[in-house]
Amino acid sequence: MKDQNLKRIEYKRHTLAHLLAKAVLTEYPEARPTLGPAIDNGFYYDIDFSSGEAPNEADLKKIQTHMRKMLSSWTMFTHREVSATEAREIFADNQFKLELIDELEQKGETITLYTAGSGKTEFTDLCRGGHCENPAEEISADSFKLDKIAGAYWRGDENNPMLTRIYGLAFETAEELETYEFQREEAKKRDHRKLAKELDLLVFSDLVGSGMPMWTPRGNIIRNAVINYSRKLNHKLGFGEVHTPNINKAELFKLSGHYDQYKEDMLSVRSQYVEDEMFLKPMNCPQHTQIYASQPRSYRDLPIRYADFANLYRDERPGELSGLTRLRAFAQDDGHIFCRESQVSEELLNVLSVVKEALEMYNIGYWIRLSLHDPDNREKYLGSDADWQRSEDELRNIVKEAGIESKEVPGEAAFYGPKLDIMAVDALGREWQISTIQVDRVQPERFDLTCINEKGEKERVVMIHRALIGSPDRFIGILIEHYGGNFPLWLAPVQLAIIPVSDAQNDYAKTVHQALKAANLRVDLYDENDSMGKKIRKAKQEKLPYFIVIGDKEMAAKNVTLESRDGTSKQIDLHALANHLQTEIDVKGKMNT
Repeated sequence: MKDQNLKRIEYKRHTLAHLLAKAVLTEYPEARPTLGPAIDNGFYYDIDFSSGEAPNEADLKKIQTHMRKMLSSWTMFTHREVSATEAREIFADNQFKLELIDELEQKGETITLYTAGSGKTEFTDLCRGGHCENPAEEISADSFKLDKIAGAYWRGDENNPMLTRIYGLAFETAEELETYEFQREEAKKRDHRKLAKELDLLVFSDLVGSGMPMWTPRGNIIRNAVINYSRKLNHKLGFGEVHTPNINKAELFKLSGHYDQYKEDMLSVRSQYVEDEMFLKPMNCPQHTQIYASQPRSYRDLPIRYADFANLYRDERPGELSGLTRLRAFAQDDGHIFCRESQVSEELLNVLSVVKEALEMYNIGYWIRLSLHDPDNREKYLGSDADWQRSEDELRNIVKEAGIESKEVPGEAAFYGPKLDIMAVDALGREWQISTIQVDRVQPERFDLTCINEKGEKERVVMIHRALIGSPDRFIGILIEHYGGNFPLWLAPVQLAIIPVSDAQNDYAKTVHQALKAANLRVDLYDENDSMGKKIRKAKQEKLPYFIVIGDKEMAAKNVTLESRDGTSKQIDLHALANHLQTEIDVKGKMNT
């Protein structure tokens, strides 16, 4: 049923792309439509306006009006197969369609034309199909709208002509469209790049380089809190933390397979003194194999588990960098398990249970993508078919045993093994891939990783790659937007502000400040010469979980008024305040977003 619903909305969006092209031609007869696919949340059409004036954002409403007026006459789609010669005659004045026709002819593919509407609303396009049978009945006029205009090179090649891309939004109902627009506006307000600057969490500098964040003192409090929580979970699983160098010889990556499979995404390093080809490491797994291989291992030693928070580096393209969610320099709460075949299932379940615990702590929902290899592109993957089958079956069984919602996606596996990708779902319903659990029988083979078994024989081990929340840096970008900057108490860089009503309460406010700092709480004292209203606004702008107001009454009673950012307040004894806050911190990620 889910697949049927996806196909239905895709057909609607593709139909609307055709309708958009016709509406544009109604207003701009000299325009030449090129390609118009359905996309997530809507559709677009790339159109050549080189023969006349192109529309701007202000013109979208009149184009949209044409679409809605014509929709009622689009009661059916008809199609017919034509020869390349006939197709060229129909699209003789459209060089872009002619290029597509030539390609279809060279490939020996069938050329089809689809027509909708009648009279002045009739429109015929070169198309493979996938439309509503009766658009007038199946598409509600208020379930779509034109959204924006952008430039786009023909077929994405900067050497080709620049076209005008008109985007539209489309959903099953007007209510779904309205919900999407609300969420999109909310996402703008929650944009982590905007909030991180407002909350003084991190800095990017052109002099340092794109995609390389620098954490401020406040931001680093959050980063350390995330890393330390992952350390706590690692300890629970029995991981020993290691630290590996950022620079490695190419030979390491050649043996692991990353050199051939991943070289384009690796940053090279040059030495003044040696000729070795070297790279900044994009991942930790090859280094961890060398720690394991540094001495003989008995089956009694296994499983052996290594965790690593060293920085990683990947040569991302400039256009793909995006705040914290796509970086060149970042850490991971990375880990690798070396175990026997008989231990694989238990280790996978243990890791999966801790990932679940972590996401519950951060109050984030999730589902699992079972990323498998693509049998039609077997050359992309190392290892034997038998090993791939075994590894994929193990992951299928683990997901089933854990009772977690999952979806199998061929072609998303790593080159050395299948994986469970944890897809986090944030407060706005957006999905982010964060954690991953991978079964790898390729690296142990390439690095000859073994243990001595009960018979005194060498036995090949299995390597499990895992991350709990992935990159702390990237995850914080997700958290900023998930929480809207309103971090739960345990993560907030400043947990509490103390606000004296006037200078007369400053000495008592300092006593409260010292007592709370002694209890290891992160507290700011607002004793500057400003009005109380201005101080309260400052606390709210900084999205602090709490602030306390101290006046004569509080000073006399030796208590405080604890104000929460959700608008609630309570009187609390000074001596009980630290315990009250510490109790909430111990509960950790149970705050609402």
